[in-house]
Amino acid sequence: MLKNDKIKDQIRSYILIVIGSLLFAVGDVMFVNPYLLAPGGTYGLANVFNTVWPWRISYYAICMDVPLLIIGTLILGPKFGVKTVVSTILIFVFTWFLEMFWGYDPVIHGGITNVANDTLNYVQIPHSEMFFSPDYFLNTLVAGVIYGLAIGLVFRSGSTSGGSDIISMIIHKYTKISLGTLVLIVDSCITLTSFIAFKQIRLPIYSILLIYVESKVIDLVVDGVKSYKTAFIVTEKTDEVRDYIINDLKRGGTVFAGMGLYQGVERKMIYVTLDRGDLVKLKSNLRYLDPNAFVNVIESSEIMGLGFKALPEE
Repeated sequence: MLKNDKIKDQIRSYILIVIGSLLFAVGDVMFVNPYLLAPGGTYGLANVFNTVWPWRISYYAICMDVPLLIIGTLILGPKFGVKTVVSTILIFVFTWFLEMFWGYDPVIHGGITNVANDTLNYVQIPHSEMFFSPDYFLNTLVAGVIYGLAIGLVFRSGSTSGGSDIISMIIHKYTKISLGTLVLIVDSCITLTSFIAFKQIRLPIYSILLIYVESKVIDLVVDGVKSYKTAFIVTEKTDEVRDYIINDLKRGGTVFAGMGLYQGVERKMIYVTLDRGDLVKLKSNLRYLDPNAFVNVIESSEIMGLGFKALPEE
């Protein structure tokens, strides 16, 4: 039975990779490239190259991704796994097909963009037949949502995005700079290439906005919309608070013994993680259970274990 569950999980993870890779290709070819955006990563850089020196985005990207995977494996070890390789190949294939059969026509656009003069020349079709008129802001939001869904699904599958993130990982290995900071620096450098290539300051600004929207959607896809808080409660009415958490909120927790810093009196502290609704109930009832309780509430970005998200499998 356990073996069957693992097989199902593997099938589900590869389905997520396929869907995520397809969405990424759709976002890049239909929304990002036509508006000359470069939201980080090898495909962001490939979009700039594609416009300056016309060649397929997929060709530029795969020429960067493959060496990065090889170099990353040699320096960092085989961290990326089969799924990342599959994701890299699928994104290349889907991007190539869209370039072949869709081209680089935008979806949120009623005409064609004249890059040199920064003007919009409309195709001679009735306005009522236009699906959308040119709109950088709307296009950026839609592209950010699509990118976020795509990469979020890839992350949910247990894979990684690879690409330029490998550069950040390599630099991180030899410096004390945090990985998050390095990813931001690398992606920002790639984003600025759109300004260098096209001399339009709005392009990197919209690209950064896209990255921000993308990051929020990734968090929603990976972690879900449920928000958890962790409360540390110092109280002299430990039994009353404990009974309320267990019997009314149906939650568990942990009790720690400690000593007050000011008076040196031994006290007990309850550690409990709750969703937003249960936390509101707890705070409302604490005033009756123990008006003198001290409560510290902190954000919990990820909770795993019994009653929450399952622990990851090997």
